[in-house]
Amino acid sequence: MRTFFHANDLGDLGQALQEARQVKADRYAYQHLGKNKTLLMIFFNNSLRTRLSTQKAAMNLGMNVIVLDVNAGAWKLETERGVIMDGDKSEHLLEAIPVMGSYCDIIAVRSFAGLADREFDYAETIVHQFVEHSGRPVVAMETATVHPLQAFADLITIEEHRQAAVRPKVVLTWAPHCRALPQAVPNSFAEWMNAADVDFVITHPEGYELDPRFVGPARVEYDQCKALEGADFVYAKNWSCPGVTRPADYGQILSKDMSWTIDAEHMSWTNDGHFMHCLPVRRGLIVTDDVIESPRSLVIPEAANREISAQVVLKRVLEAL
Repeated sequence: MRTFFHANDLGDLGQALQEARQVKADRYAYQHLGKNKTLLMIFFNNSLRTRLSTQKAAMNLGMNVIVLDVNAGAWKLETERGVIMDGDKSEHLLEAIPVMGSYCDIIAVRSFAGLADREFDYAETIVHQFVEHSGRPVVAMETATVHPLQAFADLITIEEHRQAAVRPKVVLTWAPHCRALPQAVPNSFAEWMNAADVDFVITHPEGYELDPRFVGPARVEYDQCKALEGADFVYAKNWSCPGVTRPADYGQILSKDMSWTIDAEHMSWTNDGHFMHCLPVRRGLIVTDDVIESPRSLVIPEAANREISAQVVLKRVLEAL
């Protein structure tokens, strides 16, 4: 495996989930794979779970780890071609990337959407330069449009908490937020749920339609109450306007409707459903205290499984070197 951006990069998800169970049972069984190998983790944006879980996963595999914060302690990097670099950016990504590649065996990159230019963001301009110019396998630790390590951890969590004989109903619901957020998490969650053995529904206000390539065959329901009926898992997440129906609205906040906040009443519509969120979460906006602190909340096990999802991915990349 040379790149990890999408569910199909892992192949059969059933096999990937079985591998996740094996890794979780013995996290240090594959240290020989990472001996004398180096993972370079590059962050263009802040991180807590992604940074800690991916670094821990690499260490479990016996790897050396280098962490680079591009915006703290490194030269500011220019990412666009054809510019006159007479501003505050001292180095171009096209020179920096092959240099980075010379110091490591695998590169993991985290880079958010700018939410100003939909074409630039959805072309994945930054991470694709790493794929093209680094000469190394590239793992996405979140990009402008996808967050596959999170979605894989979400799937592992659902698999661990579903009733064995029941095909669970999983609902991705938009929730209000005070800031414009990217679509990477909901995009990947939708993509991975469509690939999994679940009954998947997406609910959001009109104008928040996700890109069709990620929605796929999922049912879209604009009535949140109807969508949540009988749900086994409720995944709450805000995202800004994806600009599918109105490109001019890309990255904008179209609604702050607090009736979409997940509270006890919303959860009462479900089948004693589990609450999920990728974290960090704004309490009182996305979810109320009583829901996120309830025994049916999976946010902590979900975050813990980030280590497992990252380790399975890095293990497979190492095996292919």
